[in-house]
Amino acid sequence: MKENLSEEEIDQAVVAQADDDAAWEKPIYVRSTKPTYLSIPAELSARVAFLARVHRKESVEEWLTHIIQERVELEEAAFVGAKRDLADKGGT
Repeated sequence: MKENLSEEEIDQAVVAQADDDAAWEKPIYVRSTKPTYLSIPAELSARVAFLARVHRKESVEEWLTHIIQERVELEEAAFVGAKRDLADKGGT
């Protein structure tokens, strides 16, 4: 493989190997040791607290973590799908 690949060549290689588990390293999971704080409007905070109770979560933080994790997974799946669609269109 040549050393200096263009962005387009890198994208093509990644898309071509996307479904080949052997082409990828083992995933690395990183957790922050310090909590991150987020400021949200009071009205939204009250709605979040209500929904956390409805879902019987121990805390608002637990419910928000669950919701954010679900959303990130959804966005990542959509991104991978969009990249595949672009690769399919570019390859035809």
